[in-house]
Amino acid sequence: MIAYIRGKYSGKTPSSVIIDHEGLGVEVQVPQTVFAELPPVGEEVKIYTCLRWTDDGPSLYGFAGKDEREIFRMLIGVGGLGPKGALALLSFLSTDELRFAVLSEDEKKISKAPGIGPKTARRIILELKDKLKIESTQENTGGGEPVPSGSAGSGAADAIEAMVALGFGSTDAYRAVQSLGDVSGMDSEQILKAAMKKLV
Repeated sequence: MIAYIRGKYSGKTPSSVIIDHEGLGVEVQVPQTVFAELPPVGEEVKIYTCLRWTDDGPSLYGFAGKDEREIFRMLIGVGGLGPKGALALLSFLSTDELRFAVLSEDEKKISKAPGIGPKTARRIILELKDKLKIESTQENTGGGEPVPSGSAGSGAADAIEAMVALGFGSTDAYRAVQSLGDVSGMDSEQILKAAMKKLV
């Protein structure tokens, strides 16, 4: 398995980048998020990769970070999606946004991605909901602390459920609770009040 590739950034196509690795030009299929992280042409770049074999031969897929790569691996395991659909989804939603959408069963948000219809969105939610955890959710840029697990996680879940019952969007509720950081010393009512202040 090729965990990552490091080399000089040599150019790009609408869906891939070319990395010069010791004189070998390697084409790597990437989501749009990778383009924002690219250095000027000729400078060194490191891209985390996932190698997939098809009837047409090997294809190398690349990502800005390990988290994005792991989400890609989960997505290509969803029936009927495939690498192309997974890249399209990761180009449309960040890994955090996708986690929130799956955990809050926000089918509408997922189905807005190019090539992802309501049926595929439902399948993504069904197959990934038990694999994606809210405590793993944090921006790759370092923003925000993850919501802790255990009893605090149960309190957070209760607070999110209450916010949804009050009419707040499920994704917004997840985001508001996640933005509180460490809530281990708070009960569900305290979490609810603090999170609601983030939305009003």
